[in-house]
Amino acid sequence: MRRHRNVKIVATLGPASSSKEMIRTLHEAGADVFRLNMSHGGHEDVAARHRAIREVEAELGSPIGILADLQGPKLRVGVFGGEGAFDLQVGAPFRLDLDAAPGDATRVQLPHKEIFEALEPGSSLLVNDGKIRLRVQECGPDFANCVVVVGGTISNRKGVNVPDVVLPLAALSEKDRRDLEFVCELGVDWLALSFVQRAADVEEARALARGRASILSKIEKPAAVNDFDGILAVSDGIMVARGDLGVELPVQNVPPIQKRLVRKCRAAAKPVIVATQMLESMIESPVPTRAEVSDVATAIYEGADAIMLSAESAAGQYPREAVSTMDAVAREVESDPTYTQIIEASRTVSRKTVADGIVAAAREIAEATDVKAIACFSESGTTALLVARERPRVPIIALTSIEKTARRLCLSWGINCVIADPVDRFKKAVLAAIHAAVGQGFADPTDRIVVTAGVPFNTPGSTNILRVAPCQERLVYEGEPE
Repeated sequence: MRRHRNVKIVATLGPASSSKEMIRTLHEAGADVFRLNMSHGGHEDVAARHRAIREVEAELGSPIGILADLQGPKLRVGVFGGEGAFDLQVGAPFRLDLDAAPGDATRVQLPHKEIFEALEPGSSLLVNDGKIRLRVQECGPDFANCVVVVGGTISNRKGVNVPDVVLPLAALSEKDRRDLEFVCELGVDWLALSFVQRAADVEEARALARGRASILSKIEKPAAVNDFDGILAVSDGIMVARGDLGVELPVQNVPPIQKRLVRKCRAAAKPVIVATQMLESMIESPVPTRAEVSDVATAIYEGADAIMLSAESAAGQYPREAVSTMDAVAREVESDPTYTQIIEASRTVSRKTVADGIVAAAREIAEATDVKAIACFSESGTTALLVARERPRVPIIALTSIEKTARRLCLSWGINCVIADPVDRFKKAVLAAIHAAVGQGFADPTDRIVVTAGVPFNTPGSTNILRVAPCQERLVYEGEPE
């Protein structure tokens, strides 16, 4: 299914979008990848949604990516006595400890010993998405005496963020480990890791996944921003998850961080998703606010590979409209001449390998001539990602015989995935590329395309050949004996 835009759309599935009919509707409206949120629903629900996606994929003959988002460690306070909620006043003392007794206006349980082990006097604790801010004055292995810096109502099991320290938490909870094994066996294409703090967290998940899914690290903690280069090096992709990042950092810090991380991902030829609260008003409204449209457009202008819907498509009243809105904004932005100028001005030049040179030459030829598309054979997906890093002005067609590679590439900028038969000669590769380009409307029989491949074939990372091929050559090749 050809998209008339380059940025990809990730839609989260949930109660509003679990049926096969709605999944098909969302894919036809523009969703390229579906996110399964492991924080909600049991394995039965996840398996049913996965099965429905694959059925839609088979019916439409269009590769669809599936991303399973692991919950990660959830830090929460305990419960309160009385009506379960108390008002905390600025300047008042408040104690966090391991005592399971119901809390009140002066204390509550924080059942996470590892937090107390990492705290220091002066550390900040944020409760309920940062609505309440506490500053540690005195702490020990089982308590923290704090002062209320920003007051508000605290209630049962509200979430806690600790922005100032790297917590000695296991990278994956026991639930995450069970979920990871389940979705890998199910056959998802991407695993998203929540609350990553260091590169070692990613390496632990990769060892458990054993190559069954690509690893995407969610950047939502200051520690992850500080160690981003290390995390990027061991990740297959990145999600700039601005929700928790905006809680733990001053909100004015988030836009420049987003821009910086997107550019680093582009330079590394690894896909990056911008996520959280992109069209949040569409949970209840059929139209977004102007500020939300501007936010989506900004991520596209920055060159993000994908933009994501969370509750808008999972639990909102207008999931199809939310996807359609993102699609419309993307088309409009990408038709703006300023978009092309920004994308090309921010392009990172990399000429370290033969493959780098081949894909750069393909992009330059396409921009200097009337070539209609760049077609690349990519069994592992690496060459297609390198072409996408160039952000060419013409469509990218990635041909692969490996279904999982096609699905994984659904997340990457501008890549149109085609599952093709294996080839053993460059002549067959050219013919398959021409068939894909003409058959899917990227070129006419009188046009030309650029074809890249690696010889010998079926060897990952061997891209070493480029040819400008007239689409009319298919008539010559088809008449030749094998």
